[in-house]
Amino acid sequence: MAESDGPEDRKPQTDEARSAFTPPSGVEQPALPEDDHPTSEFALPKGMSTEQPAEPEGSAFDLPGGTSPGAAGGRGPSPAYTPARGVPVIRLNKEAPWQDRMRTLLRMPSGERPVPERVQRHDDQGPAVPRVLDLTLRIGELLLAGGEGAEDVEAAMFAVSRAYGLDRCEPTVTFTLLSISHQPSLVDDPVTASRTVRRRGTDYTRLSAVYTLIDDITTEDTDVTLEEAYRRLAEIRRNRHPYPGWALTVSSGLLAGAASVLVGGGVVVFAAAALGAMLGDRLAWLCAGRGLPEFYQFVVAAMPPAAMGVALTLLGPHVSWEGRPSAVITGGLFALLPGRALVAGVQDGLTGYYITAAARLLEVMYFFIAIVVGVLLVLYLGVQLHAQLTPEAALHSDVRPVAQTLAAVTLSFAFAILLQQDRSTVLMVSLNGGVAWIVYAAMHDVGGISPVASTAVAAGLVGLFGQLFSRYQFASALPYITAAIGPLLPGSATYFGLLGFAQNEAARGLASLSQAVALALAIAVGVNLGGEIARLFLTVPGAAQASSRRAAKRTRGF
Repeated sequence: MAESDGPEDRKPQTDEARSAFTPPSGVEQPALPEDDHPTSEFALPKGMSTEQPAEPEGSAFDLPGGTSPGAAGGRGPSPAYTPARGVPVIRLNKEAPWQDRMRTLLRMPSGERPVPERVQRHDDQGPAVPRVLDLTLRIGELLLAGGEGAEDVEAAMFAVSRAYGLDRCEPTVTFTLLSISHQPSLVDDPVTASRTVRRRGTDYTRLSAVYTLIDDITTEDTDVTLEEAYRRLAEIRRNRHPYPGWALTVSSGLLAGAASVLVGGGVVVFAAAALGAMLGDRLAWLCAGRGLPEFYQFVVAAMPPAAMGVALTLLGPHVSWEGRPSAVITGGLFALLPGRALVAGVQDGLTGYYITAAARLLEVMYFFIAIVVGVLLVLYLGVQLHAQLTPEAALHSDVRPVAQTLAAVTLSFAFAILLQQDRSTVLMVSLNGGVAWIVYAAMHDVGGISPVASTAVAAGLVGLFGQLFSRYQFASALPYITAAIGPLLPGSATYFGLLGFAQNEAARGLASLSQAVALALAIAVGVNLGGEIARLFLTVPGAAQASSRRAAKRTRGF
């Protein structure tokens, strides 16, 4: 049926039915477009085309305008994109240590990294990406398990992947997990691999061998294939420790005895501290063989030195000898304080790896609590037996420069043996420890400077010399630093803090423990600062220019 054309159908529409911009009836209406529907205001004008000219084939990561990060002379100007301050020129000094060059790249945005110059040759099909990533993770696992800092592990992983031609790799290191991702281009799927560190050990000889392997991989003069790298890595894993178990036990006793001499002990105190530390070491080995966690191993290892000190205190009125029983306990604590983990934790925090730093410092806290538990159990027993454990018997009352310097060198020597260092580095690190003690004693005992400031300066020199030695050897700095800070560890402050708690004097105990924490942080910050100064202002022989090192810049925490 035809539609009606009545008056009701011709009535004006409401505002809801028509647009406010529609001309009213009786006014000339505008002509509609040919396609009978309105066009978008974003439509292209006539004569314009959406077709783009063909582009030459290239990487999806290339900069606009045809510039390439690896072009000669650095990055040229691009008509499509130019930063506000210009495109920086990247020049990496090949004569600088690979650690410095890789840190420069890690602290650089991925878009500004130059294309790597392939060091290790492979066939025309390109590098075997899964095998290169697996080799990189295995090398990083050995370094992280050996106590290296997170930034050093990432730098090593970055160096290995770039040496085999994988330039767009991003390594990530946390306390127990390592991962690395490689993306060939923006249109290809990334390849990611990860590895978990479940067991940690202290063997600086193995650590040095891993650094030698990395140096050979990153050197153009040495052709290390993937098969050769895997073979050498397997030999490093199977390599036995350079020192047997009995040598480690004797070194533990020698360390404790030398530490007791540092704080004023004599021959009897030296023998008692050495015997207590060796008993504690054997008990810790027994607990480790039974599968007990490290927390309980530290508890057991801390009890024999404290028991020897309490026994000498009880026998003092009946035996005529001049000694300091408190020095026996202090010497035993030197062999247990986790200085290596503390330095690594603070270093990770200062370099921006806060998750790894928090995990390392939490580990240090658990070890410290274990030592507290072990010593307090024995001290409570001594208080109940009316042992005269008096903190007023101040340690370090007399200054003996020659004896204490020899004790510091001996302590660093024993510490190096416990860390399973290579024999070629033991003498150097022992002398470094002696220099650290001389600086500390000159500032604190002679100059009257606070122990925290004296410790920080001495630790800074240890870090400076350690970095200098490692740069000359193209090796890790840990073997030259860790044992040298042994004489600076806060053993006496820790003991007096625990004694205060054992005697129900919490205020005095907290004050002593706070001083111990301040000394430990001074050691860690001083070592890190000395290393940073060495990397900033010192170059290896023959190096024309030190590579620039970038760090994150922040303003008031934002």
